[in-house]
Amino acid sequence: MALTPSTMLGLGTRAPEFSLETADGKSFTLSEQNIDKGLLVIFTCNHCPYVKHIREKLVEKIRDYQARGITVVAVNSNDSETYPDDSPEKMLKEAETFAFTFPYLVDTDQRVARSYKAACTPDLFLFDGSRSLVYRGQFDAARPGNDVEVTGADLSRAVDALIKGSEIPAEQIPSMGCNIKWKAGNEPEYFTKA
Repeated sequence: MALTPSTMLGLGTRAPEFSLETADGKSFTLSEQNIDKGLLVIFTCNHCPYVKHIREKLVEKIRDYQARGITVVAVNSNDSETYPDDSPEKMLKEAETFAFTFPYLVDTDQRVARSYKAACTPDLFLFDGSRSLVYRGQFDAARPGNDVEVTGADLSRAVDALIKGSEIPAEQIPSMGCNIKWKAGNEPEYFTKA
């Protein structure tokens, strides 16, 4: 596991379009989604300890965000051949176990991760109603072993400000987690091994 920060994609970037399948084979096309107040795209996986550490609180917060008009989608871009815990079958089990209320998509060729310059799990991208990036950064300061309570404070502040129409500060703290597990030869130019 290489501890990796998010790339901090430029604020104002338009959400890259994509079409992927859910873990159970249903198609999902971003351009067909009705975006009300905003869009949250989460790059995640099943096995990363950084994801596991925040997972229950993240799922709880997502339910609140959705009730307030935020469309949420999760994307798993890890190479499941090398990391079988991230296979579609295990993704289905994960979604069921934690009662996901959002699509959990398989990015088999890793193009979507590359288009978002996603680097780690979790990597969070919040867009406004016109699909312009307003927040990319940490869920909160909690990490495995640091004894900081998992609250989702950083992301929730951004969501609250977005919904209220308030300004979201441009100074944002990168997310940290395991690097995305790139297929051999598929590593993007921004990927560096720690």
